[in-house]
Amino acid sequence: MNKASVLITNTIASIDAELRDVNLKIHDDPEIGRHEFHASKLLADYMESKGFKVKLGLPGIPTAFIAEYTRGSSGRRIGFCSEYDALPGIGHGCGHPLIAISGVACAIAIKSVLEEGILQEGSVVLFGTPAEETTHGGKISMIDQHVFQSRVDFCMMLHPYPYDINYCVMLARDEMKVEFFGKASHAGAAPWEGINAVDALMQGWDNMSMLRQQTLPTNRIHGRLVEAGKSANVIPDFASAEVVVRSVTHEELVELKAKVALCFEAAAVATGCKIKLTWNESGICKDVFMNDALTTTYRQYMEQEGVPFMSRVDEEKVISGSTDFGNVSYVVPGTHPHFGIGIDAPIHSVKFEKAARTETAHQHTLRAAGALAKAGANVLLDDSLYSQMQADFRQGKQ
Repeated sequence: MNKASVLITNTIASIDAELRDVNLKIHDDPEIGRHEFHASKLLADYMESKGFKVKLGLPGIPTAFIAEYTRGSSGRRIGFCSEYDALPGIGHGCGHPLIAISGVACAIAIKSVLEEGILQEGSVVLFGTPAEETTHGGKISMIDQHVFQSRVDFCMMLHPYPYDINYCVMLARDEMKVEFFGKASHAGAAPWEGINAVDALMQGWDNMSMLRQQTLPTNRIHGRLVEAGKSANVIPDFASAEVVVRSVTHEELVELKAKVALCFEAAAVATGCKIKLTWNESGICKDVFMNDALTTTYRQYMEQEGVPFMSRVDEEKVISGSTDFGNVSYVVPGTHPHFGIGIDAPIHSVKFEKAARTETAHQHTLRAAGALAKAGANVLLDDSLYSQMQADFRQGKQ
């Protein structure tokens, strides 16, 4: 494994400047989910130039891509994910260009291990996964097409963060569109003739707010009002909102979703409105199932670089956001560590967006990518570790 580690370090160092260029080109041209045409082509072309077989575009997902390199006719198969979509109004405030180049670096590093014959046969796949920030994440669509399950035995990715952490809780998530249909009437002359859709929405919202007191502190319920009438002088016949619910596990989320739905259904009964509730058509964005064998091995390589970590007990007290990689982690063994980029600022902020463009963030990305690639190579080469990864996955999330 020492020979592989040295090769991985040298391979990533040799493409440092190229990855920096790719990073900045994506960062400076932010594209929202499912519109990342520049970023996806840039990454696909780069991987092709490095000897990968590339497919750009999948059915219904034109900005996804698959870059594969195979040696031999069998062997173990490893995958990495790159993300590259931006946030509306903030640009790359989640640092996705860094995720993009981390996946590229890892895939090219593993390819070098295969080419040098350290690993006699096997394959490495880079998945270009668009639209992570949207309600219909690209990875979920790709899972529906068996993109991951048919190509890799396990999958890994990284995410930039204010600090290094492995086992923070990434919540299961779903989103609901709420629509109330009432009856319009003159608000001054004949309000009793109307059925107020906004009143129904507000009652449902109040019910939902009170539910927070009676639900787990790890649950999250939030949303926004979308439409609440057109004129103050008219009893509104339509009102709508978007509501997001999150829980520590997707099993808990099913229960929470039912309770939130009842909040609005009760308001419809109370006001006489009709109601339509529409959950995200792609289904639940699942919580992340961190594979212990993969995650522990990554941590060991990061610690060799002098990176400190909290204890796992303390890490598991930290609640982060949600990601469609959670769905990947339930179809193949996976890990999704967070790495610090040298700034104390929250993700999805202007300050983080600016920090993600710095040379410091770039170098921290390559350091983490080196550790992840070494962890992946170790699992590919070590029969015992590979078996442990499989056993962890079969045992299920604890």
